[in-house]
Amino acid sequence: MSEIAAEPEGASRPDRTFIARLKDSDLLASFLSSKVTVAAGAVTIILLLAALLAPWIAPTDPFNPATNFLSDSLDPPSFIAGGDPRFLLGTDDQGRDMLSAILYGLRVSLAIGFCSVALGGAIGVGLGLISGYAGGWTDSILMRIADVQLTFPAILIALLLDGVAHAMLKAQSRHESAFAVLVVSIGLSFWVQYARTVRASTMVEKNRDYVLAARLIGLSHARILISHILPNVMGPVMVIATINLALAIITEATLSFLGVGLPPTEPSLGTLIRIGQNYLFSGEWWIVAFPSLTLAALVLAVNLLGDWLRDALNPRLK
Repeated sequence: MSEIAAEPEGASRPDRTFIARLKDSDLLASFLSSKVTVAAGAVTIILLLAALLAPWIAPTDPFNPATNFLSDSLDPPSFIAGGDPRFLLGTDDQGRDMLSAILYGLRVSLAIGFCSVALGGAIGVGLGLISGYAGGWTDSILMRIADVQLTFPAILIALLLDGVAHAMLKAQSRHESAFAVLVVSIGLSFWVQYARTVRASTMVEKNRDYVLAARLIGLSHARILISHILPNVMGPVMVIATINLALAIITEATLSFLGVGLPPTEPSLGTLIRIGQNYLFSGEWWIVAFPSLTLAALVLAVNLLGDWLRDALNPRLK
């Protein structure tokens, strides 16, 4: 950082920022040394690619009514007796190909998860930096707000925000804004974890010599926070973001299962599971089984990657 070239002799700076640790060959070696982590990474990449390439690899478009026929509804998977070879994983009650619905549903669930994590992370990291750097009454007010939110489960906060948004919107607007409402509801329910973690790290970093040297040469507080402190508190943030991605996907699935998520015409994995559970005891098990297995595989893989990243970036756990 050229701004602190005039740093006094003896002034110390962090030896390893988050970016430096990511570039370390030890991180790759740690990843490759664990078969479980490699398998989790492979599953995550496969599911991400499947979601991104859904418009090209899905046999049909489940959002297009012209490609779905009620005469094909509730067909079993092609690999069991009575299955139609056109539908590898069978069809649902609307005649939609389950494989296509899962690919597009995975795409929607991941989009909501990533957007929610980005929103919650941006709010939490920003407030955590301000709280830890400013201290005093600013810190007290922000942390008391965080403490109050921690007394409520994240799913309850998401349900409350989702309910308020739906009450304020007209029926037509609810369907059009369902995606945005879910992102805001989930994102605002997860910001506290980022804020508390970043606050604690910032309170340590702001007293280090490299920050004091930056103050001496007249850098603004905003410049110090963004250019100097932020890169050194990103390690824990990335771990939280990875784990929260899985939690956000589960929360979205829970909200959709409860009927307050996306409409059936725009299915996510949670919506598909909600539809499928109505037919579970009538013999059409595939409608709920395959979306559930996909959701479980995705969440498990992301959680395993989060656990590995936490251990790899924390030298005390090595």
